[in-house]
Formats: sequence, C-alpha cells, structure tokens
Amino acid sequence: MKASTSKQSEANSLDPQDERWSLRTDGDSPDDDLIYTVEDVPPWYLSIFFGFQHYLTMAGGTVAIPILVASFLCMSEDDPARGALVSTVFFHSGIVTLLQTTFGVRLPIIQGGDFAYVVPTIALLTTAYEPCNSICLGNLTTTEKEEVWQVRLREVQGSIAVASLFQIILGFTGLIGLLLRWITPLSIVPTVTLVGLSLFDLSAEKASQHWGISIMTMALLIIFSQYLSNTSLPVPVFGSKGRGVKVAKTQFFKCFPVLTTVFLSWSICAILTAFDVLPKGSPARTDTTGTLLEKSPWFRVPYPGQWGTPTVTVVGVIGMLGGAVASIIESIGDYYVCAKISGAPPPPVNAINRGVGMEGIGCLLAGLLGTGNGTTSCSQNIGVISVTKVGSRRVVQFSAVILIVSGVFSKLGAVFVTIPEPVMAGVFITMFSMITAVGLTPLQYVNLRSSRNIFVLGHSIFLGLSVSKWIEGSPDVIQTGWPILDQVLRVLLQTPMFVGGSLGFFLDNTIPGTAEERGLLEWNRHLYQSSTTHKVSVCYDMPWGMAAIRRVKWLRYLPFSPTFSGFRRNKYVETVNDAEKNDILKP
Repeated sequence: MKASTSKQSEANSLDPQDERWSLRTDGDSPDDDLIYTVEDVPPWYLSIFFGFQHYLTMAGGTVAIPILVASFLCMSEDDPARGALVSTVFFHSGIVTLLQTTFGVRLPIIQGGDFAYVVPTIALLTTAYEPCNSICLGNLTTTEKEEVWQVRLREVQGSIAVASLFQIILGFTGLIGLLLRWITPLSIVPTVTLVGLSLFDLSAEKASQHWGISIMTMALLIIFSQYLSNTSLPVPVFGSKGRGVKVAKTQFFKCFPVLTTVFLSWSICAILTAFDVLPKGSPARTDTTGTLLEKSPWFRVPYPGQWGTPTVTVVGVIGMLGGAVASIIESIGDYYVCAKISGAPPPPVNAINRGVGMEGIGCLLAGLLGTGNGTTSCSQNIGVISVTKVGSRRVVQFSAVILIVSGVFSKLGAVFVTIPEPVMAGVFITMFSMITAVGLTPLQYVNLRSSRNIFVLGHSIFLGLSVSKWIEGSPDVIQTGWPILDQVLRVLLQTPMFVGGSLGFFLDNTIPGTAEERGLLEWNRHLYQSSTTHKVSVCYDMPWGMAAIRRVKWLRYLPFSPTFSGFRRNKYVETVNDAEKNDILKP
C-alpha cells in the first residue's frame, strides 16, 4: 500500500508505529540523516531539481559509450547518426528507468549503458568485419556510408536482443536467486575487474591522439573528484518543505566531477581551436565534426528498427552473454547498496528476480531500438543519493522523464558528440580504472592469507588477460574445421571477462575450501537476512493491486511476485553452528 502524498512529505515526523517505519531503518533505529526515503514524495519542483541532478550525473558517463562504439562502427565524424545514437541511448535509459522503478526492483536506481557490453561488442566488430581504417569512406556515397555502419550495428542489436532473453529467463524464473549461492567473491572479482583492465590499451590509443589534452582532463578529474570533493560552494536551493529559496553550502565537485571536467576541458579545446593553437586536423579540435550539429534535426523520436532489421549470429549472441553475466553481478550489488543508503530494508529475493528480469527487458528494448549497448544500474547515481540524502523513488522517475525528453531533442545528442576524443580518452582512463578497483572490492570478504584463494585469484585474472591477447594477436590459431565454431571461440576467448570469470567460477566452486576461507559467511549474510525478514517492506510492493495479489495464494509461488519468499534457505547458514548463525544474523 502507498501512503498519501501529504503523509509522505512529512519525512521527518514518522510515527514509529506506522508500517512505513521499516523504510527508514537499517537495523532498529531511524536513519534521521535522510531527507527523503524511498516512498517519500517531495514537491514536484524539488523533484525536478533533484531529478535533473541525477540526469547530469548519469549523462557524463553514459554518453561516453555510444561515442566509443561509434568509432568501431566506422561512422564518419560528421555523420548526424552519431548524435542520433546518443539521443537513442538517453531515450532508452529513461524508458527502462521508469519500468525498473515502477515494476522492477522499485529502488531509486537509474538505468543506463554498461561498459560490460563494450568489450564483447569490440571483439565482435574487430573479428567479424574489416578494420575501419581500411575503408575509404570518402569514396563512398551517402547510402553506402550508412550501410557500412548500419550492417555492423544491426548485428550488435540482434546479439544483445537475443542475449537479453537469458537475463529475462534468469530473473523471472527465479534462477538468479538460486544461482546466487555459487556466484562467489572469487568469481565476481575477475569478471568485473577484467572489464576495466581489458580496455587499458584502447584508452591509451585514444589518449595518444593528444596526450596533453588527455592528461589535462585526467588531472582535472582527479582534482575535482578527490582533492575538492569535500569543498563546499554556496548555491541557491529550495528550502525544506518548499519554504522559498535560500543559499546553502553544497559539495558541488563531489556530485558533478565528470561533467565539470568534461565541460572545462571541452571549453579549453574550443578556445585553442578558435585561436588556431591546435593544428588543423588535430583530434583535439572542436571543429572536427564539421557540420554535424547543423545537419542534426531538432526533434527525432527513436523507434524500433530505425537502423534496419536486427540480424542475429551465434557468434554475437554468445559474446554478449559474457556482458550479460557481468552486468547481472554488478546490478545485484547495486541493489543492496542502494537499499542501504536510501533507507529501505535489504531487497528480498522476489525484488532481485524482478530487477534482473526487468534489466533483461531493458536489454531487449536496447536491441530493438539500436543503442549499440545493453543496460544496467548506474552506480554513480547511487553515489548521488549518499551525497544528497534524497532517496526518493519519485525523484528518479522525474529524472527518467528528463532523459526521455532529452532523447527526443536530437540537437542535444549532437552537441555531446562534438566533444574531442582526447577529452573523452582522459575520462575513459579514469572510469576504467575505477571499474577495475570496484571489481576488487569483494576481496574484503575473502581470506587473502589463504594460498588457495591467491591461486584462484591470480590464475583467473592473469589467464583472462593472457588468453585474450593471444587470440587477438593470432586470430587464425583456432582451426576446428567449422567456420562458425571458430568465430564463436575467437569472440569468447578474446573477451577477458568471460575467460577470467569462467575460470574463477570453476576453480572457486571445485577446489576444496571452507565457507569462512572463501568469504561466504559474510558475503551471504544479506541473502539470509532478506529471505527471512518479516518486516513490512512496502517499497518492494507493486504500485497497484497488492490487496488482490495477497489474496491469490498461488502467486506466492511465482519468483517475481511480491509475496514470494524464496525456494529454500541459504545452504551456508544451514551448515554452520549456532554461534556462527547468530553472527550472520547480527545487524
């Protein structure tokens, strides 16, 4: 059941006997630090302001993906389709965010592009097609130029769309809830870490176009995100409960380090271009896209099949499955973090199942629309909640509407495309390094003094990098006699996160080791708590019809139903003694 808007706005005066009390607790006491929790509804004008903040934070990282993919699709620099691709990503992200926050996991999580899909996309495009530098686009007609990149994009679309069915099945059948017990820290670390490590050479290649601009961008990003993150700046804001406008101190650089860096570096490049300090033809100039901005329409509504009918190949689908697995692992972690900082109880199994399934639907929609990428939870926006103390679902839904509107406004997408590649390369290096570091964080649960764990970790990461480099340098080494199988194996083995993640998964689940040694007692604590809690978690209920859902008894057996509580207890909790069990259940 949903509380009325008037009651929800009274965020700081909840009655402890009210059933919404569970939304404001992470234990037994209210989190008074939050301004708005998940179910709270701020005034509409505040929601627009907070939603736009989420939009700006998400845009800085998400726009990098279509720009990066476009260079492997062989799009010319002045092709208006570059702007249309960016606009499509924004439009799609807004739709999926609305679906996820309304019917999916129902936490305030923005849905956006995922770098986990970039790696298999690059592997597919570099193994199945001739390099872009060998194609003389200047000698082709406009129609021929379009067909060069559209045939590539259509295969990426079809691969993502079919691979998304795997994610949909895992989520809505409840298989992901069952598989969580085998998805261990030592299988997650190589999978996520190799997403960042495998892109270091690509980042260096882009940065080498103008190391000066790239290093300047990295330096600014480091200064803003690290050294100035706690610096407060005076800004005009709306007062609490809509009581006028006042000047408040805000940590601006902590909220918008990426966008501040990009716009500042972009502006410096524009000035250097205007005074011809940068030589003609330099990738750091802001006029390399020519008449792209002029040729882009003001308004354009993305639609399924806008680049043609997607094509499906076994090679592409299998490659994208590696990206889907990494995306699922990342999103599950985001669900628990988002719930904690937004004042909600740990997500139950049914909410996780719906969240993963809804992301699968989002990837299916991405394949039909042609974003050139999949979709996942945006971790940086979860960080915004921890800074602003605004965890309202309604705010994120306002942000989704802003994303949809900006996706229809095509000129905005074209503006983002004019950012020089050396500027984006500086951002890439920082982002990929952060992805690498985030991938290592599950090691906090693992006993790193164990030679067994060191063996699993070292072999997974090292072979993940080594095998992919070997296949990339010797693509003809695989000769099975079946051309399709040869191409499938090349794409899979050229995807580091697939090789490293699969090896880590196999070794950690087959080499003998105790649950404590492998970090499973601490790692699975949240799973046990969320599957056995009897709190009233109204934030995970459907927005309508909950009374009818509770009356229908057979719905409790559907893994995505709000009344579903899980197939069985966590096996690691069942096998420990009472003292260990009490420790796991400790808040």
